[in-house]
This record gives sequence, C-alpha cells and structure tokens, in this order.
Amino acid sequence: MAGKSKEDAQATRDILLDSAEQIFYSKGFARTTLMDVATHANLTRGAIYWHFKNKVDLFIAMVDRVKLPIESLVDACGDENEPDPLGKLRIFSIDLLIRLASDKQLQRVFSVMLHKFEYNGDVGPIEARQSAAYQEFLSRMERTYRQAIKCGQLSADVDIKLAAATENAYFTGIISNWLLYPTSFDLRERAAILVDNFLYMLTNSPFLRMPKID
Repeated sequence: MAGKSKEDAQATRDILLDSAEQIFYSKGFARTTLMDVATHANLTRGAIYWHFKNKVDLFIAMVDRVKLPIESLVDACGDENEPDPLGKLRIFSIDLLIRLASDKQLQRVFSVMLHKFEYNGDVGPIEARQSAAYQEFLSRMERTYRQAIKCGQLSADVDIKLAAATENAYFTGIISNWLLYPTSFDLRERAAILVDNFLYMLTNSPFLRMPKID
C-alpha cells in the first residue's frame, strides 16, 4: 500500500509539472497562478501545496526535469583528460541542436526561460539558479579551452574567459531566435554548420586573443 501511495504521489507530481509547463508556456511566468495550474491538471490548489511550496518552487521543479542549453554543455565538457576537447564539444553541440529541433518539451521549457519569464518580484531562487548555472558553464568551458590549448587545438593566446562568454551568447542567441521563428531556418539541417561556424571563430578570430603586451 505504501509503495502504491508513493507511486500515486509521483504520478500527481508529474501531472502538475506537465500542467505547469503548458500554462507557463501559454501565459508566461508572471501571469500564471497556481489555480491556473490546478485547474489545468483537474486537481486542487491543495494538491500543489502538497508537492511544492509556491509558484517559484513549482517553476524550478519544471525546469529541473530538462537540461537547459548551458547546463547540457556543462555536463558534456570540462574533462581535463579529454584528448579531443573541441571534437567532443562539436559533437555534443550538434546533438543538442538536433535534439532541440524535435523535442517539444525542450522547446517549451527553453521558450519559457528565454521568452516568457520576467525577472521581477519574488524570484530570487530562480535568479540564483540561473546565475549558478551560468557561472558553472563559464568555468567548464574555460577548462575545456585550457585542455584544447594543451592538446594543440587552440592557440595559447586565446582569451578563454571572453571565448566562454562568446560561446554562451552565440548558442543562446541561436536557440532563442529559432524558438521565436522556427520556420526561419531548419535547425536540424543547419546544426553542424552553426557549430562549425563558432569553432572557426574560436580558432581563428584575432578578437578572441589576449592583447599583446609590449
């Protein structure tokens, strides 16, 4: 009986998260109420409070079900013993874009985070989560670039901090623009070209080099 109750509780939690994902996507974070989510799930507000402390807690749990773009790259990169760091980065980045092109859940959650979330009001925990994920991304990418320098894939004078910030802006921008206008280009078909364009910039752009000291 206890096992069944635990399964029922998990099923209810999943229903609430599915409903939250749909409502946040259609109405945005600020305009969504817990009653909206409960009504969509055919449950009561009490059911929500049994599983989640508040709307922020519900939102974070919804996001945690998937990996955001920079978090996904963090998981794939940063191994200080990787013999082909840029090759690994290339493969994973292409796979991420191709997956996004066909995964509707990823599209909804990324759209909510990038286009339908307002950084105002009592959203400190969400801001803190995003800040921590961004800082971890920068740290992992810097380690990836150091390993690439060690392996001879990058010039020793690459500004790794600037490169990491540029990578985040580049891929977040592509994903954000495609989610707004998915018919503007075929993300699956262009995934490899988009990734290779960034890697070319990373390895060749003089503007990603440390300034020379006379």
